[in-house]
Amino acid sequence: MSEQYLPVLLQVLIAFGFAAFVLVASVVFGRSAKRNATKDTPYECGMLPIGEGAPRFSVKFYMVAMLFVLFDIEVVFMYPWAVQFRDLVANGPVVLASMAGFAGVLLVAYAYALKKGVLNWKS
Repeated sequence: MSEQYLPVLLQVLIAFGFAAFVLVASVVFGRSAKRNATKDTPYECGMLPIGEGAPRFSVKFYMVAMLFVLFDIEVVFMYPWAVQFRDLVANGPVVLASMAGFAGVLLVAYAYALKKGVLNWKS
């Protein structure tokens, strides 16, 4: 059984070895350039940079984005189940109960997000 995992282990060791070699080689063979204020300024298509580099976003934006990704991934898990629903129900009600539990956990998470006011843009 363990000889089946030998190629995978060998590939992982080679990957880590290559990554370590590349990092060490970049430190050893890389040159450190002279730094000055002109070279350290960001390049803005030939124009002098004015103001902040990037606008600041509200934390609410990130919270809504994370909730969208979270609930979107959960819907991706529900879709194959819905496609195979007719075949799965033939095996018994356990399949329906497990998805009801899954949807229940999502409903609790959604209620928690609403209670915390994550989706309220006014505050």
